[in-house]
Amino acid sequence: MLVGGQMNVRQAYGIDGERTTLNLFQEMGLPEKLVARVAALGITEPTPIQTHAIPPVLDGKDVMGLAQTGTGKTAAFGLPLVSKLLATGKKPAPKTVRGLILAPTRELAKQISDNLSNFVENTPLKIGLVVGGASINPQIKRLARGTDILVATPGRLIDLLDRRALTLDATTFLVLDEADQMLDLGFIHSLRKIASLLPPERQTMLFSATMPKQMSELSASYLQNPVRVEVSPPGKAADKITQSIHFIAKSEKPALLIELIDKHRDQLALVFSRTKHGAEKLKKTLEKAGFAADSVHGNKSQGQRDRALRSFKSGQTKILVATDVAARGLDIPDVRFVYNFDLPNVPENYVHRIGRTARAGASGAAVAFCAPEEIGELKAIHKTMGISIPVASGRPWEDMDSGGQGKPKRKSRGAGRRGPNRSKEHAGSGGQGPTGAQKARHRRKAKAARSAA
Repeated sequence: MLVGGQMNVRQAYGIDGERTTLNLFQEMGLPEKLVARVAALGITEPTPIQTHAIPPVLDGKDVMGLAQTGTGKTAAFGLPLVSKLLATGKKPAPKTVRGLILAPTRELAKQISDNLSNFVENTPLKIGLVVGGASINPQIKRLARGTDILVATPGRLIDLLDRRALTLDATTFLVLDEADQMLDLGFIHSLRKIASLLPPERQTMLFSATMPKQMSELSASYLQNPVRVEVSPPGKAADKITQSIHFIAKSEKPALLIELIDKHRDQLALVFSRTKHGAEKLKKTLEKAGFAADSVHGNKSQGQRDRALRSFKSGQTKILVATDVAARGLDIPDVRFVYNFDLPNVPENYVHRIGRTARAGASGAAVAFCAPEEIGELKAIHKTMGISIPVASGRPWEDMDSGGQGKPKRKSRGAGRRGPNRSKEHAGSGGQGPTGAQKARHRRKAKAARSAA
């Protein structure tokens, strides 16, 4: 069943044709105490993804949800999951997990865990978090007591399963959040292994911002007759984001960034760099220019990343320079500016990056810089979004205006590369096997993801 964001709930989930429009949480069948707790957190009106996803989950259906980040997906799967676990009245046995949530990055996993902890306050439910970059022994100790809901990244979960620190035999609820990014990061084999360890009798929810071809294999492995919920088309940015682009030489980017940020020193700005080294170098450049800046990337320990995010959320740090580890899931409502200092290799990541602003109904600005060698990336972004980003300064590079006659076209990153640099996770995707173009695309995405993480 396909659910459009403009449909009402009778259209979205008319199983018996008798449902009335569900426009408030209490009308969806959520328990009164949970509704009160959600209201205390300031959540009083469901978002479209919550309106369309919560009823079928409560009715025991598998759900495949297509929605961008920032649309309220955590509550869409978290509230019905908490509701159903509370209704059973059971406690988890040692080393067991009743509900499992998989997320692609440490930051997103922690944010989900924090939100769920708020939902279950003053209830007997226990929320667990296991991610890489943190000591594994304390995680093993906590898992020994049993967990109601475990939020995990796939890699660390596999490590713990291999150590027999937990079992998934009693896991009856499963959520895969940002499933497309898990594929981009090369987790397909880990996800297959996890699927084989789960009981067949379970309820599964899969949420993704895009639907790449590999998603059909993933959904077939995890879902049974799912209700399909789609509330925002892929490649579409939030309506309240003002976009602009500057055509500028690579060497002149730092000076322009400093000039633009200086105009809003008291507002939070998130700056995206393509690589870990570039992010750290840019952070130091901004500090020398007198800005309160920090960075988040794969070369930082988890403790350093957590401290940087806390400082940014509190407003102590005004500028956060990050790789694509911060492109999804981070909910910082006060971010008013997002700068694409480097354009992403994967065009969908542009949409995820700029989605860090204009959160919770606020407005925001997304500013991109484009050097001559980034024309290929810009064309891909325009194609994905179906629009052309308005030009703020500079003249579009000649090869963009003339279809590539003025300057040599840049070869796609990773295209045609083979050998040891190829991610093992992308070797063989089942079925008839990917085409050469698909393989090149997977290699390009994998390389971009490794550089970011």
